[in-house]
Amino acid sequence: MVFASLEFLTLFLPLFLTLYALVGPTRRNALLLLCSWVFYGWWSPTFLLLFIGLAAMGWIGGLVIDRLEQGRGLALAFFIAVNLALLCWFKYANILVESLPLAAGFSAQWQQVLLPIGLSFIVLQSISYLVDVYRRSIPADPSFTSFGAYQSMFVHLIAGPIIRYQWVKQELMSRSFDWPQFAQGARRFMTGMSMKVLIADTIAPVVDLAFSLQQPSLLDSWIGCLAYTLQLFFDFAGYSGMAIGLGLMLGFRFPENFRQPYLATSIQDFWRRWHLSLSSWIRDYLYIPFGGNRVGALRVYINLLLTMAIAGLWHGGDSWNFLLWGSAHGLALCIARAWGQAGWPKPSPLLSRVLTLLFVMLAWTIFRAHSFEGAMRMYAGQAGLNGIDIGVAMAVLLRPVHGLALGLGLVCVLAPALRAPIANRLPASTLAMASQWPLPAFLFSYALIASRGATPFLYFQF
Repeated sequence: MVFASLEFLTLFLPLFLTLYALVGPTRRNALLLLCSWVFYGWWSPTFLLLFIGLAAMGWIGGLVIDRLEQGRGLALAFFIAVNLALLCWFKYANILVESLPLAAGFSAQWQQVLLPIGLSFIVLQSISYLVDVYRRSIPADPSFTSFGAYQSMFVHLIAGPIIRYQWVKQELMSRSFDWPQFAQGARRFMTGMSMKVLIADTIAPVVDLAFSLQQPSLLDSWIGCLAYTLQLFFDFAGYSGMAIGLGLMLGFRFPENFRQPYLATSIQDFWRRWHLSLSSWIRDYLYIPFGGNRVGALRVYINLLLTMAIAGLWHGGDSWNFLLWGSAHGLALCIARAWGQAGWPKPSPLLSRVLTLLFVMLAWTIFRAHSFEGAMRMYAGQAGLNGIDIGVAMAVLLRPVHGLALGLGLVCVLAPALRAPIANRLPASTLAMASQWPLPAFLFSYALIASRGATPFLYFQF
């Protein structure tokens, strides 16, 4: 079950919200936990046992670490190791068997390990909780119901944001459930779903075709790259918006996960805008523990490369492309840091934005490609090695609706930079009318889901 599906929109969510409104405040955590298990079990009853076990292990681990006076570090290492071992097994066992020469004979009889949905996010949340308890930043939650509601919350379970316990600790104990906040959350949910369905899902076929071509032309490859750049943002940011909206509807205030990332003026600025919950996580639980900026110059660069390589590997286990993508971003961060420390002149803001976006798009190419060879085919096309004109397959596929979705996506991406000059020229009545767009866009999105079916989020099984 995904948010943008008829099962969720017409069955699960209305029933859950009705029960949530009827039960008393003291029982809402229990209801949230139970319904989150139902939500997860809808996808796989078998993996629900693993899901419950992870919640129980995180809760017990927090209590053990909090109460120990001696050996707290060993306890922390043990529980983190178990979490990472589970993640590595489900996420990387397949690619290791396929990649290691010694396993060549064994791979023929290997049965693919299925990756449980949301496992990557669950593990990061569990690790952050255990580390924060170890640091005495938060006390261990004595209630399994409360902790389980945090760890298993269906609202942000599949693709984030990565919520830290300390961000919702007070709201787990007591939170408001009122109409103004519910209405604000509903608008945010409708906006996020419209981003996903109207833009990301509409241009998805263009992306799929471009990355499947054996000899993409210059136009084929750049159309595909641009389409994926927009698809990934509107799919992922759309999900985050839906999660933030659902949180508001239930009384939780989650932090923003995106802040106009494609308007970044540097690669450092990009990571201050893209997937903010992950960026802050890798900073606080990887980069700083490695030494951060407090070590020698060489170690700082090593820390940057290592941190981003790990972050890239975390993004996927079915291809080494993710490791290369993370390493490329780590190298870019090192170059940007060295450039700044050398005191070399900075390009203009406009040129900085263009260069940053160009690098991000080129990096998305290897991120999206299913193999290294597929990425090289796309790079060859982007360099014009396979001709310039649009290919027959792409010409047959493209429809006005694809151009409309691409144009709408570009307008939405550029709107923050143009908001002030445009707003100053529009009458107040026009701005008021524009503020009402989430409802009709949501209804149109609902109609599209009913007609063409639900499309999983790109980070669904992640």
